Amino acid sequence: MPPAALSWAGGPSGVLRILDQTALPARVRWLTCRAPRDVYGAIRALRVRGAPAIGVAAAYGMVLAARGCRSLGQFARAGARLEAARPTAVNLSWAVRRMLALRTLDPAELLAEARAIHLEDSEACRRIGLAGLPLLRGNVLTHCNAGSLATAGCGTALAAVYEALARGRRVAVWSTETRPLFQGARLTAWELSRAGADVTILVDSAAAGLLASGRIGCVFVGADRIAANGDTANKVGTLAHALAARAAGVPFYVAAPRSTFDSSIPDGRHVRIEQRASEEVTAPFGLQIAPRGVPAWNPAFDVTPARLITAFVTDAGVLRPPFRRAIRKALASKSR
Repeated sequence: MPPAALSWAGGPSGVLRILDQTALPARVRWLTCRAPRDVYGAIRALRVRGAPAIGVAAAYGMVLAARGCRSLGQFARAGARLEAARPTAVNLSWAVRRMLALRTLDPAELLAEARAIHLEDSEACRRIGLAGLPLLRGNVLTHCNAGSLATAGCGTALAAVYEALARGRRVAVWSTETRPLFQGARLTAWELSRAGADVTILVDSAAAGLLASGRIGCVFVGADRIAANGDTANKVGTLAHALAARAAGVPFYVAAPRSTFDSSIPDGRHVRIEQRASEEVTAPFGLQIAPRGVPAWNPAFDVTPARLITAFVTDAGVLRPPFRRAIRKALASKSR
């Protein structure tokens, strides 16, 4: 089984346990969150990351927040603070608002809803895996980490890979290292190797050449926010891989649950891109690799236009162009 990113321990007065992804792969370290500030800090510092996992963590964070609130207004303000941890991933605000919609401070009710969000994401991952399995072709290229560490289940971009492995099918995955924080090298390679998958790491800038060589059959990536027209925000570097895949004639798939689609924004121009500290680039993990005083531009995400995406692999099946209509239909089926 893929490793779990987080879990709730105990009943309504329990705690949230998070696998500290900043310690991987050297150490497996679990953090205990007893207050919403602990969850905020874990999300902001990327100790828990991946849009679906962030959403689940935020839901449990709201359970913790309710303990210190005397009114729904105070609870709403606690939710707003939690939402501010990372602005691009839509699952964070989606989960917070779903918890607020209960209009209660009762810990048992809130925990039941958080657990429902957790279970729904796990089931969504399973459905994504089943939908994506027929699309796997040859070697798979992936960027960043969209496996079990990024979700409450078996992942999004890696869900089909895990489904194939469960059926005894051999799949070779090529994982970009994913600068500046190396989520591909540290996390994707770690979880896939533990699962017995054939995984190879490559530097981000080598992906275009690999795609052009004909050695990759398909690209699978995750998503942090998908606009109504299909424009997709994902880890910075995704756009470059999408352009290279188009030039090489390789199918480019985005795997995500319907909770990652944001119909309130018409296109990618309306996505707020998170900017992170220069030091992540100039001194990753405390190692100074650039001249001191030289700044770095460090967007955490970029936006891939819908025209470069072959299809979306979702918990509602495979969505193909025209995307605006397909997305609208998929979201409408979820609301019924």
